[in-house]
Amino acid sequence: MEAEKFGVSQGGVLQAIFKHQQRHHGTSSTPTNQSKSKTFQEKQVEEQLARNKDAGLLTELIRDFLDPAEFYQAIRRSGIDFFCGVPDSLLKDFCAYVTKNAPEGSNVITANEGNAVGLAAGYHLATGKTAMVYLQNSGLGNIINPVMSLAAPPVFSIPMLLLIGWRGEPGKRDEPQHMVQGQATPGLLAALGIPFQPLPDYEEGAEQALQTAKHYMDSTKGPYAFLVKRQTFLPYKLPRDNSAGYPLTREKAMQVLVRCLNNRDVIISSTGMLSRELYEYRVSQDMGHERDFLTVGSMGHASAIALGVAMKKPKRMVFCLDGDGAVIMHMGAMASIGQNGPTNFKHVIFNNGCHDSVGGQPTDASKNGFNFIRIAEGCGYKQAFVISQEEEIEAGVARMKESDGPVLMEIKISSGSRKNLGRPSRLLQENRDDFMHFLAIG
Repeated sequence: MEAEKFGVSQGGVLQAIFKHQQRHHGTSSTPTNQSKSKTFQEKQVEEQLARNKDAGLLTELIRDFLDPAEFYQAIRRSGIDFFCGVPDSLLKDFCAYVTKNAPEGSNVITANEGNAVGLAAGYHLATGKTAMVYLQNSGLGNIINPVMSLAAPPVFSIPMLLLIGWRGEPGKRDEPQHMVQGQATPGLLAALGIPFQPLPDYEEGAEQALQTAKHYMDSTKGPYAFLVKRQTFLPYKLPRDNSAGYPLTREKAMQVLVRCLNNRDVIISSTGMLSRELYEYRVSQDMGHERDFLTVGSMGHASAIALGVAMKKPKRMVFCLDGDGAVIMHMGAMASIGQNGPTNFKHVIFNNGCHDSVGGQPTDASKNGFNFIRIAEGCGYKQAFVISQEEEIEAGVARMKESDGPVLMEIKISSGSRKNLGRPSRLLQENRDDFMHFLAIG
């Protein structure tokens, strides 16, 4: 009773966590009886819960976590029942819950963030209701045009609730590209005329924030944003779907492919796990990194970067190592490649059907009827083919080298990555300088 005078029930956070675990993971109501196969995030949560218990009445030391299920229900109670966007690592637990539990047709993982704003606008025009758009703050650039020329109150005045993962939040460590974006995020939202607030990490605060957002959107008919800090949500894992049964992992497929290249071949690798795996493979083989441009940000633009290199270095084989989600995000680049791409342009898509680095939410490339080969052929690629077996990679690379490009090889792979996968430790400018020197030789 004494703790309740201070606005917190001692152990209340613990009870909420354990209730969440029982409801969604089938675990016991005590930490000691939980499954031993915990993720790093789940272990961090447990450690914090122990610190919460030690804090006692010192409420300022309590660290709260939002239950994705309870936040989802609170959103539904506020009148929002349609969700769309691009998954993010800071939102992965909430996005996973929505992907698993939202009724069919009420959650759409879009090609890019701008598409999500357009979809939310169409939903509002058809129903008069408000949608939630989820995204990482690195996707703010993709929403600027549709927000300013479509949703803004002085234009069509269309309300939507933006849930934005705040990578690079000031005062937190992150990768260089996220640090730049994180510093700029509040200013970008202010410049767009979108009011925002950090999403509280406890249920009552989140409910109040939703009421504030609802009041603004009802009265102003414009977008409102929540900025989500790291570890706001309790863990919620989306079950991995490897029903397709492809034997190759992305990392293994990449390693076999790289071994088939020669010392003059050029690699531009896509955002996410692929570039990290390529970097670690080079380290393990003591190969150096000058042959690779690791596109650590700019999701969806690796192929355009590769096109620019290939057009100006016609005597070098240029291999773009891409992912299905990245290709879909800015698929228009394939039209530019097909119509302008030189004979030395070689495009490889590692297709696991999901956004692997942000929780495993599915991409459209996982669905029946989606076909990268037909898309490439329709865009003007000279050849396009698909493989899925390790023994096919060497022959596939040889075929790409012998054929005039642009040529596409799609590799169907399983989802998932190593738990101990690291991140590149070199400065990005060092990678750029070494890569440019490599291109300049010969």
